Amino acid sequence: MSNETRSVFVAITGRPNVGKSSLLNRLVGEKAAIVTPKPQTTRTRITGILTQGPVQYVFLDTPGIHKPKNSLGKQMERTTAGVVAEGDVTLMLFDPVAPLRPVETEMINALGQGGHAIAAINKVDTISDLPTLAAKRDELEAFGVFKQIHAISALTGDGCEGLLEDLSHYASPGPHFFADDIYTDQPEKQLVAEIVREKLLLHLQEEIPHGTAVEVERFHEREGGCVIDIDVTIYCERKTHKGMIIGKGGAMLKQIAMEARQDCEAFLGAKVFLQCWVKVREGWRGNDNMVNRMGFGR
Repeated sequence: MSNETRSVFVAITGRPNVGKSSLLNRLVGEKAAIVTPKPQTTRTRITGILTQGPVQYVFLDTPGIHKPKNSLGKQMERTTAGVVAEGDVTLMLFDPVAPLRPVETEMINALGQGGHAIAAINKVDTISDLPTLAAKRDELEAFGVFKQIHAISALTGDGCEGLLEDLSHYASPGPHFFADDIYTDQPEKQLVAEIVREKLLLHLQEEIPHGTAVEVERFHEREGGCVIDIDVTIYCERKTHKGMIIGKGGAMLKQIAMEARQDCEAFLGAKVFLQCWVKVREGWRGNDNMVNRMGFGR
């Protein structure tokens, strides 16, 4: 293989909860994107970076493709479309068992209009029925859109090396766009906000976390950089939700903050003092100004 430096931008797309963020983290070897069992965990474009010798992979994780219901959903849809347009190749993930949804078919047909696309059937570790996997592969091949179809597991890593090898064929000669030793271009404040939101998704009921947004109001490194003070505001849409987020005697908010602080300390490599407040902003997901303020307009 040539030692000439090359780079490839890979747009990762697919239905909600198909494993896009898990695959991103698996490929870059670090936690660049939050992961929960709930759909629509990813709201913005997340960039993950992997440099292997002369080849630099820039993975662009996108919000799951779905029909938008509010301003936030519409912005997520625009984000996905924009990321796919930016990529040298689109990597579309599929569930091995679930039937294709109309939005998936629409995306496949759109990919067929131009550009390069690869399919990956994820979560193959969850099935032992090989005919089912073969049927899914045949279904995707019938579209005539995908250059290759891989069977992978983001959880175990099975099939990921072969996937990377195929993606490298789309790399273009030139200097690397990012330093070889970083795994994401997300600012530290954004990573902190995402970590807090991950804990909200993990601990709260189905609808409440999707009605929340997290804003880092203060990120202050004390002299020497060994201690970081972080103030976070959690916005929710209803007063009843605020009570649930805080919990009896503040127990829920304390649990969320404790787990978030531990993760923040791990990736920042410093002692963290994290304070969280909860405020009500009714209907913020339907307010374009609020959606942009929360950073979802990027």
